[in-house]
Amino acid sequence: MEKVYKVLKQVGAGNIAIGVLLIVAGVTFGVLNIVSGAVLLKNRRNILF
Repeated sequence: MEKVYKVLKQVGAGNIAIGVLLIVAGVTFGVLNIVSGAVLLKNRRNILF
């Protein structure tokens, strides 16, 4: 039983680490999208369709 608990502990820690990385990546890409949208709005007069 002790081996099972050790494995579960390692898997749980790995899942928490991956979750934190995904949250950081999501926030980073969200900020980049907002910044690129602001640049497009700033230069909307130069965009021709």
